[in-house]
Amino acid sequence: MGSLEGQNVVVIGGSRGVGRSIVEAALGEGATVLAVARGAAALTELFNEMPGVKTLASDATKEAAPDSVFKVLEPDVLVICAGALAPSAPIQEQSWEVFSANWDMDVKASFLFCKAALQGRLKPGSRVVLISSGAAFSGGPPNSGGYSGAKRMQMFLAGHSQKEADRLGLGLRFMALAPARIMPGTGVGDRGIDGISAYMGIRPKDFLASMTDMQTPADVARAVVALATGKPQGSSFTVSGSGLAAAA
Repeated sequence: MGSLEGQNVVVIGGSRGVGRSIVEAALGEGATVLAVARGAAALTELFNEMPGVKTLASDATKEAAPDSVFKVLEPDVLVICAGALAPSAPIQEQSWEVFSANWDMDVKASFLFCKAALQGRLKPGSRVVLISSGAAFSGGPPNSGGYSGAKRMQMFLAGHSQKEADRLGLGLRFMALAPARIMPGTGVGDRGIDGISAYMGIRPKDFLASMTDMQTPADVARAVVALATGKPQGSSFTVSGSGLAAAA
């Protein structure tokens, strides 16, 4: 029997990259899984390649998104993995719309679903995991707009939501998980590698060669399963090639 047998898992941003790996891991652990994403084509591809997964095309930044998602499947484990690509231009060349892309996507989606959970939409014992980034600690390069700040805000949001859940006696767990290193082979990772390399004036392969202890999307997925099934202390965690750890 898998560790998530009999559990409902909803992955917002589950059609590609890290989100897709989380969907695959949850299915492998026996969960009923709903993958939510904006792109219907990517969801169709996911459905064809992973029989048994449920899919829903929905924009997680819309106010009504939590209602539409929870009507399809009420989660025991809710993972918010949706995110915009970080900008890749000097600050002075960015518009506010470009600079704030990750606030308008990553943070807004996290806020809306955490808000719904705190309003009583999830039953006691449910767990909410926000996928953040190691850039929340490093600050990222100056050409990445508001990305680092947005990913840090997701950590704050998990912590604030946990305190509020405790105050209200809701019996919910809120956690943020930050992959410690950039990940090639994902949309966000490849965009970040190109942007950082350009800013540093080096080749992407040379930047990657300097990286150590890198995690894969599968490592992140295993960490999510561990947070969903274990008894972790705290609200913020990191995952690297060395495994899952509480954030300092």
